[in-house]
Amino acid sequence: MRYFLTGGTGFVGGHVATHLLDAGHEVVALARQPSKATALDAAGAEVVEGDILDPETMREPMAGVDGVFHVAGWYDIGADDPTLGDRINVEGTRNVLELMADLDVPKGVYTSTLAVNSDTGGQVVDESYRFAGRHLTAYDRTKWEAHYEVAEPMVEDGLPLVTVMPGLVYGPGDTSVFGDALRDYLRGALPVIPRGVAYSPGHVEDIARAHVLAMEAGTPGESYNVCGEPATLVDLFDIVADVSGRDPPRAVSPALFRALAPVAGLLERVVTLPKEYRAESLRVLGGVTYLGDNSKATAELGLDHRPLRTGVAATVEHELARLADGA
Repeated sequence: MRYFLTGGTGFVGGHVATHLLDAGHEVVALARQPSKATALDAAGAEVVEGDILDPETMREPMAGVDGVFHVAGWYDIGADDPTLGDRINVEGTRNVLELMADLDVPKGVYTSTLAVNSDTGGQVVDESYRFAGRHLTAYDRTKWEAHYEVAEPMVEDGLPLVTVMPGLVYGPGDTSVFGDALRDYLRGALPVIPRGVAYSPGHVEDIARAHVLAMEAGTPGESYNVCGEPATLVDLFDIVADVSGRDPPRAVSPALFRALAPVAGLLERVVTLPKEYRAESLRVLGGVTYLGDNSKATAELGLDHRPLRTGVAATVEHELARLADGA
């Protein structure tokens, strides 16, 4: 099979490309700067220059493919320019999916996220859940808009699209907020973490495999929570501490972060705060939960996840090795 892939230079997209290539498929990977896609090229992907914000750069490489993986997205908590989320997550998704429809591509897989649900309030929600409140971050909001105002209406019009919804994605080379926190902890620079914050974490290789399973076995028009079992931030760092042989960071009340968020919001109007002290960053530490029920993906796609301790331990060992090498 020949597949068109956006986001191949990213954390999840790079692993999706690897899974497809290892299975013998052809991968046409879109890259704004092909010079930054040397790993994809070396792995055997056909790298083409283009941008999801410019549909015509995708038309020729997408034409005639057997499927489209739209993985590209904007993720930046506490961003300097949150309008990038509207451009990349919303308009970029519209461009990819409209072109897929125009070219009659037989099937697509779109990477949404459990973050469209924002704080689930401790509930482990399934795919029928639909959040209708105020979002915590620009990322949550723009991914919600892409999911429900762009992708879903096109699916209702007949677009053969399968939507996958990962939770927190972790693994070696993780570029997310959790990855940054992990590296800070290993450098001795993460003294406290909030209690109550919880995710449904999945190892990046399992999440990439979920994308491939969605293309192979997913039902067009359906969404799948492709996430692991719930775990708190404290649970995650207990594993990290045990593997690294260090004391875990002190767990404090999330009320502290909730109280600081509006103060930071006021300060941001007059001064530039570091990202980790901005209102968005503090809000997502205020005891919020991003939790999803993966039973549908387990039953219909055959998805399973490695044990959390196994995946986190391998990630910690990778990051410790990088630190030892001075990276």
